[in-house]
Amino acid sequence: MCKTVFWGGRRMISLSGVNKRLGSFRLKDISIEIPDGYICALVGQNASGKTTLIKMILGLCRPDDGTVVIDGLNYQEAESEKRIRDITGIVPVNELMNSELSLLENGRCYGRFYSRYDESIYMEYLERFGLDRKIKFGKLSKGQKIKAQFAFALSTDPKYLILDEPTANFDPEFKQDFLNVIMQFMESGKKSVIIASHILDELDRIADYLIYLDKGELVYSGDIESFRDKYRIISGETYKVKLLKQEDIIHVEDRKYGTKALVVNHGYSKYDGALTVTVPTLEEFMYHYSKRGESVI
Repeated sequence: MCKTVFWGGRRMISLSGVNKRLGSFRLKDISIEIPDGYICALVGQNASGKTTLIKMILGLCRPDDGTVVIDGLNYQEAESEKRIRDITGIVPVNELMNSELSLLENGRCYGRFYSRYDESIYMEYLERFGLDRKIKFGKLSKGQKIKAQFAFALSTDPKYLILDEPTANFDPEFKQDFLNVIMQFMESGKKSVIIASHILDELDRIADYLIYLDKGELVYSGDIESFRDKYRIISGETYKVKLLKQEDIIHVEDRKYGTKALVVNHGYSKYDGALTVTVPTLEEFMYHYSKRGESVI
């Protein structure tokens, strides 16, 4: 019998003590919990481990050490693995659909493996996304292929929707519709979305949970409001920035009109009134954190 894991009484995605080596890359001692009802931003530079982490959540590769539990189930039992796949929708970087089949035929081919697949919903999303059900998958552009796989994932009524770099090939008009669909998917409060991306402006708007990876290591895992409380961007004259506690500075750099630093913020932190203090966006945080150790003032 699998051990059921709960967070606040709600089933979730949980990884504990996970390690995975792939060639020279290593995912190191990852322990995270993604509660139900959250939109989770999985962020980090390229080669930070985002896709490897997603593959382990999907059971496409197994950890060398540690455990992966999805909705109280793990991949060690055949029936559990089947149930996990049934409740998980995936929009991957790599193409899953058959290039020689039409979108309609692909839906019928792969829909057999999902107990709640609804062809009418699949057709509705294809129409909404401007895709012809009769066209072969292989004839689509990269962005259109992602839209088709997104439509199929939604038609299986998943509890967990996992998207790996979905917006990189979307046109600006569709990006807004994509965000609208995600928000509609979340309306019940019982589903979760994981969006892995290094394009962060959209995630800043909708994510309420954050996992940040850097070179295979976990930097942060938790709700995004706590993350925003934890860090600050400090801007101002160089000599005033130099007065900050050095142990709180993650990265600092000189710019043409002053100096900017990413710092750890404490509840008791007080800053010089002449300094500008802001909450970092995800993009600002990733920029500065990736350059830690390079600070020059």
